[in-house]
Amino acid sequence: MKRILLLLMLSAPALFYSCTSGKKAYEKGDYYSAVLKSVDRLRKNPNHKKSKEALRNSYPLALQKLEQNATNTLNSNREFKYGEALNYYNQINRLYNEIRASPGALSVISNPKNYIDNVASLKEKAAKESYDAAVLRLNRDTREDAKSAYFMFRDANNYVPNYKDALKKMEEAKFMATLKVVVEQIPVPQLYNLSGAFFQDKIEEYLHSHYRSNEFVRFYTPREADTEKLPFVDQYMRLQFDDFVVGETHTEKNTETVSKDSVKVGSVTLEDGTKVDAYNTVTAKITTFKKQVVSKGLFSMQILDANTKAVLNHRKFTGEYVWFTQWGSFNGDERALTDEQLAICQNREVPPPQPQFLFIEFTRPIYDQLVTAVNSFYGNY
Repeated sequence: MKRILLLLMLSAPALFYSCTSGKKAYEKGDYYSAVLKSVDRLRKNPNHKKSKEALRNSYPLALQKLEQNATNTLNSNREFKYGEALNYYNQINRLYNEIRASPGALSVISNPKNYIDNVASLKEKAAKESYDAAVLRLNRDTREDAKSAYFMFRDANNYVPNYKDALKKMEEAKFMATLKVVVEQIPVPQLYNLSGAFFQDKIEEYLHSHYRSNEFVRFYTPREADTEKLPFVDQYMRLQFDDFVVGETHTEKNTETVSKDSVKVGSVTLEDGTKVDAYNTVTAKITTFKKQVVSKGLFSMQILDANTKAVLNHRKFTGEYVWFTQWGSFNGDERALTDEQLAICQNREVPPPQPQFLFIEFTRPIYDQLVTAVNSFYGNY
C-alpha cells in the first residue's frame, strides 16, 4: 500500500502538469498552444473537463488572432507577405486537422474552420515573391546575397515544386555563395612517404566527405580545382610539417641493490629441542633497462587570401607518441624484489614498432587539433 501511495505522489506533478498545461497556455495568452495541448489531452482522455474548457475558450481566440494576423500581413507592404500569411493560414489548418482527428475535441468544437482552399493560390504568390527577391539578390554578385538567394529559391521550390527554374537557380546561387578553398598539402619526406600519405589522405577525406560545419564552404585539391576549371578561388589552405622525428630512441640502464627485512630463511633448534622459524634480511642486485622511442612533430596550417595573399589564419599543432619497453635481470634472492621488479625481470627486450605505426600514432592528436581549428575558422563563413 505504501509503495502505491509513493508512486502516486511521485507521478502527481506530471499528471497535474499534463492536465493543466492547456489551461496555463490559455492564461498566458498563448491560445494556439492552448488549443494544441488541450486537443492532445482530449485525444488521450475524451472526457477531460479542464481540457474541454481550455479548448472551448482558447480556440475562438486563437482563430481570431491568426485570421487578423493574416489579414494585416496581406494588407501590408512586407517583402514576403504572402509566405508569412501562408504560415498563419497553415496554422489555422493545422488546428482544423488536429481537432478533426480527436473525437473529444470535436465534441467541443464541432465545426472548426479551415482555409485549405486559400492555400493553393497563396503558394503561387509566395513562390513568386521568393523567386523574384532571390533573382534581385543573385544579381548583386556578392557571397552574402548569393547565400540569401539560395534559401529564397529553395523556399520558392518548397511552395510550388519545380517552380520555374528555381532548382537550377539554387545551384547557381549555391556555387556563388560557396567559399572555395584550395588545400595544398606539402608532401612529407620520402623516408616516411607511406605514413605521410596515410595522414594526408585522412585530412583530405575529412575535408571532402565529413566536413559539416558550414554548407557554404568547399575544399578542393589543386587537381580538382584545375579539373573543374574553377573561375576563381577564395582562399588557399597550406598544410605542412615544420619539423618531425620518428623513432628517436633513448635507453636507460639502472643497477641497484635491494633488500627486504624479516624474511623467513629457515629454522633453528633451540636447546630444549624446539624448532622455530629463522628470519633475516635478504638482498638482490637488480639491473633494469627502459627503452623509450619518441616520435613527435610540429604541423602548420596557414590560410591565405587568394587575391591579396594576406595571411588570414596561421596555427601550429604539436603531436607526440612515446612507445616504451622495460626488461631486466637480477642476482640474489628474488624475495628481495617487489612484484613490479620481478615482473620487469621476467620481460625480455622487444623491438619497437615500424616507423609507419609510430608516425600514425603521433599524428592522431595533430589531426584532432586540425579538425577543431578548421571547424572554428570556417564555421561563420
